[in-house]
Amino acid sequence: MDALNLFIRSVFIDNMVFAFFFGMCSYIAVSKSVKTALGLGLAVTFVQVMTVPLNYLLYEHVLRADALIEGVDLSFLTFIVFIATIAAFTQLVEMVVEKFSPSLYNQLGIFLPLIAVNCAIMGGSLFMQQKVDALEMTSFGESVVYGLGSGVGWWLAIVMMAAIRERTTYSNIPKALKGPGIAFIITGLMGVAFLMFSGIQL
Repeated sequence: MDALNLFIRSVFIDNMVFAFFFGMCSYIAVSKSVKTALGLGLAVTFVQVMTVPLNYLLYEHVLRADALIEGVDLSFLTFIVFIATIAAFTQLVEMVVEKFSPSLYNQLGIFLPLIAVNCAIMGGSLFMQQKVDALEMTSFGESVVYGLGSGVGWWLAIVMMAAIRERTTYSNIPKALKGPGIAFIITGLMGVAFLMFSGIQL
């Protein structure tokens, strides 16, 4: 698959939030402030860019059938290996953010270590595996592009949501819909809007 098409698809068409509703827990909880959303979005993007290519290498050269030894298929270990890779890089991100931006670390709170169990991160690696098996992804470079695209797509979604939610602070929203209620309605409308990108190919 052409790298540019792969990037565009992963950001706009196969967006982790609007196409698959992955990573919704931190997406809803942290999208109250643009500053916090930017920080978490960058952290998620970094983890995606690092873990998807690494998991690609592990899948291609270790886990796939006949990768290590003829007749041996270790693909049943895919979940465990992918989770271990993601957890390691999440720990790295947490240590870096705590060291260089303590204020952002305090704002993100529990959601920074929860990147390890963010289903958008795991989804990126599992969709990469699907694309490899379907021969839609055939190189390490494409896995880097896909990791970047899926991370940027999630970052774009949470920043857009935070910008809208900051504006709704001054809006006259019915009491029953305040908080998560209006957030889910906005997410649904944004998901419908992102459907217009379906079928785009460059």
